[in-house]
Formats: sequence, C-alpha cells, structure tokens
Amino acid sequence: MLVVSSVIGSGIFLTPGRVADLLPHPGAILAAWLAGGLLSAAGALANAELGAMYPHAGGDYVYLREAYHPAAGFMVGWLTFFVIYAGSIATLAAGFAEGLVHFVRLGATGKMLAAVAVTAVMSAVNYIGVRAGVRLNNVTAYCKMAALCAFVIAGPALGRGRIENLRPLLAGGSALHPAAFGLALSPVLFTYLGWNAPVYVASEIRCPSRTVPRSLFFGLGVCTLVYGLVNAVYVYAMPVATLRGTVNVGEAAAGALFGPVAGSVVATFVLVSILGTLDAMILVGPRIAYAMALDGLFFAGAERVHESYRTPHRAIVVQGIAVVGLLAVLRTFPSVLDYTTFAIVLATIADTSALYRLRWIRPRLERPYRAWGYPVVPALYLLANAAIAAAMLRGRARECAIGLAVAAAGFPLYWFFARGRQRRAVRETGNRTLAGPGSSDL
Repeated sequence: MLVVSSVIGSGIFLTPGRVADLLPHPGAILAAWLAGGLLSAAGALANAELGAMYPHAGGDYVYLREAYHPAAGFMVGWLTFFVIYAGSIATLAAGFAEGLVHFVRLGATGKMLAAVAVTAVMSAVNYIGVRAGVRLNNVTAYCKMAALCAFVIAGPALGRGRIENLRPLLAGGSALHPAAFGLALSPVLFTYLGWNAPVYVASEIRCPSRTVPRSLFFGLGVCTLVYGLVNAVYVYAMPVATLRGTVNVGEAAAGALFGPVAGSVVATFVLVSILGTLDAMILVGPRIAYAMALDGLFFAGAERVHESYRTPHRAIVVQGIAVVGLLAVLRTFPSVLDYTTFAIVLATIADTSALYRLRWIRPRLERPYRAWGYPVVPALYLLANAAIAAAMLRGRARECAIGLAVAAAGFPLYWFFARGRQRRAVRETGNRTLAGPGSSDL
C-alpha cells in the first residue's frame, strides 16, 4: 500500500494530457505508459537486491555510500531529498491547488497559498506520529484503487465513449520523432515515481529482506496495470485531439463518459488521491535526511527523533521549508514536474551503477535477493535513462539546469559537513585519551 499510495496520486489525472500533446497517437500514448512501467520494473530489480542487502533508512544514499564513497552517498542523498522528494511534494501540492479550482475560484496567489497550506497540514500529520501517517496512507490507497477499478469497468460498460478513438494502435506511430517519445517519458516517469518508497523505510519494515523485494514488484505491477487500463479508458472517452493539453484528464474523461456530475465526483477524488500521495511522500522523504544526519553529513539535529511522537520531526520541518521554496521558484505544475523527473533519472542511474560496483567489490556479501537478468537488464535500464536524460537536457534545459545547480550546491556542503565530523571525532578521541581507560570504555 505504501507503493500504491506513493505512485498513484495526481499524475494519472494531470499528466496524460501532456503525454498526448507530445505523442498525438493512441498507440504511442499507451506504449509510453507501458514503457514507463517496464523501466520502473528494471529499476526495481536493482533496488530489490540493494534494499535486501542494506535494510536501512536512507535508500540510495546508503547504496552509493557503500559502493563508492560517503561523498557519492551524500550527493545522491542530497539530490533525492532536495530535488526528488521536495520537488515531488511541491508538484503534488501544486496539483492539489489546481484541483481546487473546480470548486473555488483561485488566482495565482490563491493557488500558491493553497499549495503551502496543504504541505503544512500533511507535514503536521506525519510530525505527530508514524501510525497516523500510515493509517491515512492505507485508507487513501484502498479508496483510490476501488475508485479507479470502478472507473475502468464502468467506463466501457456504461459510458458514452467511442472505440474508434483507440485506432490506430500501430499504424503511423513510426512517424513520431524519438525525441518526442523521450520527452513524453518525463511526465510518465514522474507519474510512476514512488515505486521505490519501501527501500527508504526498510529499517522500519518487518523482515525487510523478504518484504522489500515483494512490495516493490507487487506494488509496481498493480500500478502499471492500473495506469494502462485507465489511459485506455481516457482515449476511449475522448479523441487524442481533445486529450492534448487537457489539464485534468480524469475529470474531463469522466464528464465525457457520464456527464458533468461525474466530472465533479472525479474532481473530488483527485483531491483525495493527491492527499494520500502527499502523505506517503512526506512520510518517506525525511528518512533520507535522517540517515545522512546520523552519519554527520546533514544539518545538525536532523537525526533527532521526537521524544513523544518518535518521528524525525526536524527533518520533516526542513523538508517542508524546501518545498515552500520550490513552490516559490517553480510556480507552474509542468515546470516542477520536469525539474523533479530529471533528478529521478540521475538518481536511478547512480543507484543502478551501485549494483554493479557492489557485485564487484563485495561478491561474498549476503544477498537475500539477486536481480533477475543481471547484468543485461540493468545495463539496458542505464542506457534508457541516459537517453531520457539527454532528451530532457535538450528539450527542458531550464528545469534541468536548476536541478543540476541544486545538486552542485551539495559539493561545498559535503566538505563542510565532513570537516565538522572530523573535528568532532578528534575531540571525542582526545576526551577518551584524557579520561584514560575505565568502565566507560567497557
């Protein structure tokens, strides 16, 4: 349910119109969503092995630290916390504000305030306890699965769609430019973001060596199936020409199939779905900062756990501040989306490379799960992500440049944190030497 809640949020309602704009072909649209699922599954193979080997909080921060150097772990952890998770939360909050427009008239300032408010509320839910966040996560996950299944069944059975909208599935697809397919994978991969959520909270999962791989594959399989079916119903409901550029495709498709009342129902469901995904993202993200702070490679105090609530409360606050800053800098939904997706591609390339590195330098380390298809499948995953990164650099240069700038800001900070850790280690060694051997050393 953590995977389902993390993956299925606003994206399935708000990004299909953008995908259709980049790939105005029914077959190409469905192929892009299938490709996103397969790429995510290839990444899940690597993460399942790494997560079972290192069932600790922090995810790819831990893998890069163990495979290469603490500096490599810090850089990917910095990128994941401040770009991927903070950017995803900002995107979801912006999507929530867009969804409110159906019910309340909001200008640019009103949308900004609504996005900040929902971020603050959901952060507060996770601040006061893990159980509160998990309960909300599970309830919203079951609700969104039930609603989407009902939509997939009722749409073709009772709706006013046209099967002709799904044609042609194959003819004419080759005329599309490959770069357009690469750019279309940006919103698709963003919509799949969250499939690796269990690896970041592995230290809080029972029997992680077994549960982490199963949760990755089963959760991602469910999400891929749902995404494929829902997008097929979207195209059945509206021709591609109408889909192109539509902001809330879920609402528009429901209105086309069942009338305006259904559109309002779906608009309400979109808001509930976004809240569930916001909850999951805000639950997972602070564990990255917490793991880095435990190693002395983050702002002091982020490793502290609240005495009463038992949550990394300071890391939650830092994440909330970062989200508000992103909302102020990258105001539009597509802008934040591309900023986040580019970082996702870079981070997944890094942690997949860690799989190869650890197989080489630590071949005898216990591996409760071994990645299927190694070394071919992970290599294909690396090449595919490199191609997507190149397409995004060419087509979304501004957003990619901001993401790279945030990543580059981590270099001097790593030096600062590492120096501080060294000074603390020297002081502690000196204090032990002055005190002499005693019961405290035992």
